[in-house]
Amino acid sequence: MRTGMNPFQAISLIVLLVLGGCNIKDVEPTATSPSADGSLSGTVAIDGSSTVFPISQAVAEEFQKENSGVKVVVGTSGTGGGFKKFVLGEIDINDASRPIKQKEIDACKENGVEYLELKIAIDGLSVVVNKENDFVDCLSVEQLKKIWEPNSTIQNWSDVNPAWPDKKIKLYGPDTDSGTFDYFTETICGEGGASRTDYNPSADDNVLVYGVSGDKYSLGYFGYAYYLGNKEKLKIVAISTGHESNCVVPTNESIEMGEYVPLSRPLLLYVNKASMDKPHVAAFMKYYLNQGQALVNEVGYVNLSQADLAETQALLE
Repeated sequence: MRTGMNPFQAISLIVLLVLGGCNIKDVEPTATSPSADGSLSGTVAIDGSSTVFPISQAVAEEFQKENSGVKVVVGTSGTGGGFKKFVLGEIDINDASRPIKQKEIDACKENGVEYLELKIAIDGLSVVVNKENDFVDCLSVEQLKKIWEPNSTIQNWSDVNPAWPDKKIKLYGPDTDSGTFDYFTETICGEGGASRTDYNPSADDNVLVYGVSGDKYSLGYFGYAYYLGNKEKLKIVAISTGHESNCVVPTNESIEMGEYVPLSRPLLLYVNKASMDKPHVAAFMKYYLNQGQALVNEVGYVNLSQADLAETQALLE
């Protein structure tokens, strides 16, 4: 008696095996579990600050090189715009250039969102003018307030200093959803959100860079990294808390040493605690606070001190 299969039966068996293999292979792993081979898979959803964006984007790119099954999506709707999604549990992480507000804390409680607040870098919020500006090297906090406060009467540079040109100041700054806007207005004008409205706002810092670089008599502010990335197009302005002899330019050293005041600030991540139950999110956050710290300087910000970093890592653990 023959025990082998005829050619038709052999071909049929091969087809069934191939189809069966395809069906198994095509099943997507769950968003919260490792793949069958032990690798991570799923999506990490991040939104928020355009200031923090360069760090998160750089970390995301490097993490994905080592974890091809994980997709890290980084948005830039501003700190406030990100918090609107975060308090509803719609994203895993919110990039923030200011601390969470009480109304956002209340919304988190109402929606059952528990979170971690993690400091990840230091920024020196930078005031810039056009590269061709040859008359402004330093501005005092008082002068900045007069320029930016609500109902400001400052229109021309000569209104700030009679020795400066009688030319209209064209102002550029973050929009009202921005944590940078909140921080600047609170620090310079004395109240978060207190600002003149007749300026050119944008949620995209690259738009602000373009605006300031295109007008000789412009003035703007944004995160230090965007100045460093475009310093061939812009001129940085030193800031003084009093007399001109106290003018300090933002540099890595002046920011790290606490000399650049009052515009140095921490950059933060807010992480949904529920998201940390997902292995790929937990792995991403550990990567962010370890290997990712090497990228902070690369994109133009200042690293945390060893003590601050250790405290942040302990919070995550």
